[in-house]
Amino acid sequence: MTDSQARSQIATGKTTGLTFVLILSALMAFTSLSTDIYLPAMPLMAKDLQGDVELTITGFLIGFCIAQLIWGPVSDHFGRRLPLFIGMVLFVIGSAGCALSTDIGQIVFWRVFQALGACTGPMLARAMIRDLFSRTRAAQMLSTLMIIMAIAPIAGPLLGGQMIKVTSWHSIFWLLAVIGTLMLISLFWLPETLPEEKRVKASLRSAFRNYYTLLSNTQYMRFTLCLTFYYVAAYAFITGSPFVYITYFGVEPQHYGWLFAVNIVGLMAVSMVNRRLVHRYPLETLLRFAVCIAMLAALMLALATGAGIGGIGLIAAAVFVFFAMNGVIAATSTAAALDAVPNVAGSASALMGSLQYGSGIISSLLLALLSDGTPWTMGWIIAVFTVASAVMALTTRGTKTAG
Repeated sequence: MTDSQARSQIATGKTTGLTFVLILSALMAFTSLSTDIYLPAMPLMAKDLQGDVELTITGFLIGFCIAQLIWGPVSDHFGRRLPLFIGMVLFVIGSAGCALSTDIGQIVFWRVFQALGACTGPMLARAMIRDLFSRTRAAQMLSTLMIIMAIAPIAGPLLGGQMIKVTSWHSIFWLLAVIGTLMLISLFWLPETLPEEKRVKASLRSAFRNYYTLLSNTQYMRFTLCLTFYYVAAYAFITGSPFVYITYFGVEPQHYGWLFAVNIVGLMAVSMVNRRLVHRYPLETLLRFAVCIAMLAALMLALATGAGIGGIGLIAAAVFVFFAMNGVIAATSTAAALDAVPNVAGSASALMGSLQYGSGIISSLLLALLSDGTPWTMGWIIAVFTVASAVMALTTRGTKTAG
């Protein structure tokens, strides 16, 4: 089968369609799985490694952020499959290194190494969708992927919480190594979506100059910053919730996963609705609506944590609404941003992903430096950056309609 035939079959949902969607969903889930699965073990890891375990998230996001900027032009030049194969190998090695770590410095180093490979998954999954589908169809496909990939952040904390009851936290990273190996094998069923004639022919050095063009593209950057600011807020919850739920409110680590998972159920439900909405409304309209709903939930969360009212119930309810909106925000902002720069989808996806996931560095550092021992720090960080996300969404131009 030729590349063009494979692309045609995928685009029309035949033969390789289901396999393609499942593999891309798994690739999209790599980031959340790599972090969410060990969230319940973070208090135990902090005691065992005698260090600030939040730095393992910071280190992962630093590696994730930087590496994407390299893999993007590489994928535009050589195609999507080769970087994915190399990335999965790096991920497996990094996961094994984390499992063998004995102090905080070692595990932070291997988390950075692990991220060098993990970042190829979601970045190139987005690029492959843009290779194949138009703007509205791409948003629908991204919503579909999010429904399936949401299994990872649901299963991850639940599995991690149960594992530390019967074994050590090291086993969690050995499991990630096994998952990475299975993903490496699955890539043999993934066809190349960027044919030779569409690849960037200029040298890689010239390809890296695309980042300047992207940074100066106002429409692309507004959508990208909208998603970036939203993810600063999302990572504030991901990083801060183990302390808030387990340490502050006394939730058992094995039950923490349920509180985390309920947010992903909301995301999945909204993603299913969004698959239909993208054919009826412009992406910009859906994005603005979703971000404004998330902003209201974030402001409620800040009020509750600042005033110390409502307890864990109000916090969980506000976070549920905030997280559910990701089912619209991620799909619409990504599709609209990549549609603005279709000729460099790999680099555009890389820059977007670098800012999106690198934004978690801001969250984890703010939490580490400014925490006052209460949920308030997490609450105001989420509120401030969700408001910033809303500002970006409200200033985008609605130039394209659904169709």
